[in-house]
Amino acid sequence: MSTIKVLIIDDSALVRNMLTQILDSDPGIDVVGTAANPNIARNKIKSLKPDVLTLDVEMPEMDGVTFLRNLMRLRPMPVVMVSTLTEQGADVTFEAMELGAVDFITKPKTDFSNTIESYSDELISKVKTASIARVQAYDPSRTKPSLDNLPSVNPTNSADAVLSKGSGRRPFKTTDKLIAIGASTGGTEAIKKVLVDFPADAPGTVITQHIPEAFSGPFAKRLDAMCAMTVKEATDGEQILRGHAYVAPGSQHLIVERSGARFICRLNDGPPVNRHKPSVDVMFRSVAQNIGANAIGVILTGMGNDGAQGLKEMQEAGSPTFAQDEKTSVVWGMPGEAVKLGAADEVLPLSRVAEKTIKIAFELLAETA
Repeated sequence: MSTIKVLIIDDSALVRNMLTQILDSDPGIDVVGTAANPNIARNKIKSLKPDVLTLDVEMPEMDGVTFLRNLMRLRPMPVVMVSTLTEQGADVTFEAMELGAVDFITKPKTDFSNTIESYSDELISKVKTASIARVQAYDPSRTKPSLDNLPSVNPTNSADAVLSKGSGRRPFKTTDKLIAIGASTGGTEAIKKVLVDFPADAPGTVITQHIPEAFSGPFAKRLDAMCAMTVKEATDGEQILRGHAYVAPGSQHLIVERSGARFICRLNDGPPVNRHKPSVDVMFRSVAQNIGANAIGVILTGMGNDGAQGLKEMQEAGSPTFAQDEKTSVVWGMPGEAVKLGAADEVLPLSRVAEKTIKIAFELLAETA
């Protein structure tokens, strides 16, 4: 497998040096250049022909989003945004995702000696994922590198580390239904496209998106402004209501429990599962154990396999299950693994996920009315 050529664009020399050192430490990545601003970057893209860009969100002369808008119009390519840990940084980052950026990561801290290993692993993983991701104007005739060529990672916890099998309450038929959605790379846009097509009276919906802690709240607020449903970041112990969607906080697992006939959110500070916290597998397992056939499971675009086993458990508990198809996924890792397991009742293009999910949800509601 050839090395991935990366161009780093950031106005801070310190950040450029830190990102270069991290990425060059991986034999599968070659930092072919750096640029302090978009004007320099424009020429280096032409001469160096990188496979992936890392792009600072906030830069002088031309901000990252304006540069990205022009880039995706004229020369679409995989981009990982490097964002500040602020609400404004989050808002700009989500705008960048709308324009076609594959993923984002927060800026490294200058004193991050205690977290450098985990940050390095995350950055390297995101760059490698971006190199095989679909971007706007993607040419399907181009040979797509195999996911199997990505390096293996250290063994990780399964959902057992947070929630053991068979620990939930036996589900029973209720007039309340629930929709559970999981996603990762490319998921912020995929979730948005699904939720904006949900009606205001859609069943209560729980969402786990792999996202940093500082971004889950702004992500929920952004969705709330766009959707007919009320969208919020989940809090511990709150009831899941019809017409509401609950986003897992970026630092905790979201577990769904049943209290009498009510469904409630529980937040769990257990270890990462499948290297993620929140984990889709944890949420799906809790839904399978506590909600069963009263729920619908949906797995969207994302790298890795988090959520595949949990979706299978939902299916075995009687839940209808759907997976996004390969053609419309930015990365067909998570949904692809679910399909391999036979965990998806149907594989759907993103444009049909909301329609199908709501149709089934209201059919289930009619059965128990």
